[in-house]
Amino acid sequence: MSDRGSFDTNVVTLTRFVLEEGRKAKGTGELTTLLNSLCTAIKAISTAVRKAGIAHLYGIAGSTNVTGDQVKKLDILSNDLVINMIKSSFTSCVLVSEEDENAIIVEPDRRGKYIVCFDPLDGSSNIDCLVSIGTIFAIYRKTTEDEPCENDALQPGRKLVAAGYALYGSATMMVLSTGQGVNCFMLDPAIGEFILVDRDVKIKKRGNIYSLNEGYAAHFDPAVTEYIQAKKFPKDGSAPYSARYVGSMVADVHRTLVYGGIFLYPANVKSPKGKLRLLYECNPMAFIIEQAGGLATTGSISVLDIQPVSIHQRAPVVMGSPDDVQDYIAIYQKHANGEHVE
Repeated sequence: MSDRGSFDTNVVTLTRFVLEEGRKAKGTGELTTLLNSLCTAIKAISTAVRKAGIAHLYGIAGSTNVTGDQVKKLDILSNDLVINMIKSSFTSCVLVSEEDENAIIVEPDRRGKYIVCFDPLDGSSNIDCLVSIGTIFAIYRKTTEDEPCENDALQPGRKLVAAGYALYGSATMMVLSTGQGVNCFMLDPAIGEFILVDRDVKIKKRGNIYSLNEGYAAHFDPAVTEYIQAKKFPKDGSAPYSARYVGSMVADVHRTLVYGGIFLYPANVKSPKGKLRLLYECNPMAFIIEQAGGLATTGSISVLDIQPVSIHQRAPVVMGSPDDVQDYIAIYQKHANGEHVE
């Protein structure tokens, strides 16, 4: 009788998984190397997040970043980790971070063919109260032969090569898509590896949860107000939807992926272009949701079809289960067409 107990001796790590996918697609291995470097940064961030209180890493660092958020010490640490790990993998030429006003052009002797846009620590206003936070990333291929520049990052989400996020919750999970569906990997701290736990994840066609900041209700577009009212007071006799809003995009979108339902950060009077950033928040999350069978829209067009014009531009976003998002689109378009609303 084996004395291995229930120990799995053939685990599928994230690196192994991506290597196998790349081999099937006859890739060069450069994407595997890049994802591996991101994994290492995420493991280090996970460790820092877990011991933030002990290490005095939380608290305001004394400045605001380019999008107006107060920068926390963990943000700076996370940003440095991601930048340094990607640069040292020789796989990227342009980096776009939420924390840096301009794109980072990688030194000529360390360049590769990929462009990486990332939010190193999403939801960082929640650090001090121990709410889940995360890291989001989007990977594009450089499409020109010219010297790398900021414009190389201005590609619509349809051109994404890979995207994903890490969630630092009760455990650390990495959710990844390379365009072949969505797979979830859990960090096993005992061996320091991300292990495949959910293969080819699909979102429910319809959920029963809506997620948005209702504190802005006074500023909502009429279509948003009508949609939310329909979820609270359904006319067909069905049960009303539950409201869930963490205020950390990674946590809210991950719950939507797992349980189904809809996540909304629409435009409103105070934020006419929405609040979430297109390149490193909306696009990667929309890519994941669509790869899982869901939808992501601004109301008028698919998020992944937006042509970016600046690296920190914002976009309204509504994403989640396809039937739920279609319900929203129908109401949005009715209002856009000026049809009578009862």
